[in-house]
Amino acid sequence: MGSNQRFIIKLVEQGYILPQKLEQALTVSGVYPDSHAWHKFIDHLFLWLGGLALAFAVLFFVAYNWSELGRLFRFALVEVLVIAAIVGYWKLGTERMAAKVALLGGTIGLGVLLALYGQTYQTGADPWQLFFNWSLLILPWVLVGRFAPLWLLWLALVNLSVMLYFTAFPGAFGLLLPRDTGMYWTLFLLNTLALVLWEWAATRWSFMDRRWAIRLVALASGYTITWLALISIVEGALTDRSGLVAGMIWLLWLASLGGVYRYRIRDLFMLTGGSLSVIVVVTTFLARHMLEGDPVGAFLFLAVVVMAGGSGSLIWLKRLHREWQS
Repeated sequence: MGSNQRFIIKLVEQGYILPQKLEQALTVSGVYPDSHAWHKFIDHLFLWLGGLALAFAVLFFVAYNWSELGRLFRFALVEVLVIAAIVGYWKLGTERMAAKVALLGGTIGLGVLLALYGQTYQTGADPWQLFFNWSLLILPWVLVGRFAPLWLLWLALVNLSVMLYFTAFPGAFGLLLPRDTGMYWTLFLLNTLALVLWEWAATRWSFMDRRWAIRLVALASGYTITWLALISIVEGALTDRSGLVAGMIWLLWLASLGGVYRYRIRDLFMLTGGSLSVIVVVTTFLARHMLEGDPVGAFLFLAVVVMAGGSGSLIWLKRLHREWQS
């Protein structure tokens, strides 16, 4: 809940604002969007949709007319898109939303250009090299752009490069990481490091303080460590060294998540994700050991556990929400 909303509610509770004037007060204080805020939102929405549609239109136009278009025309078309996007970013002013959308279109166009080069000249490069080189080439633009979605795109490309690399080389880093779960460990370390750095950057630069972007990174980190814990449970590897390490790291991650987002950065979304991870892991652990006997009774018990876990989490989160409001 925003500070303005909490302040208005306190004024209502203390009798300074009549209850029937609450909606008007929320509108005047900016909690409820007025016509100007809606106009700005729709303007930015159409701008985003238009910019992304233009970038992907060039991609699909080249792909659909591949045999009809000459090699030079294909390259010229994509290069014109990239150059026009960069010139547009420079001319529009680096702080305007239109300029940032243009820069994002240019980064997508650069990826299309790399794919076009690989397809035209059949370089024989692995797919992970395409996304890795793409992330390297757009890094200067990401640094200059000062735009959270660009950082998110860059991180997504790095994640994709890692996934494709481990698909091509499953035993990579075999001395350091388990062969079967090496990809998940790498993605977990990468996204957890990105989450820590992003939270730190959000305290220094306002353009990085976008909670929705930070939450997406946290989702990637939480998903991978939860998946590693589930693998250890399903494969019965909790007594092995690798399974024990996965369980300990999951507990450490959970404690860190709760400590940081409960006491330092108040964020119910993060705590909700941690609660969901606990419910999933506990339910899987019980199912792993109970379904070998009476499955009917086990399913009934697991359903009760899921409902109890969900209800307990909901009550805890609502209490926490009220505590933060007071």
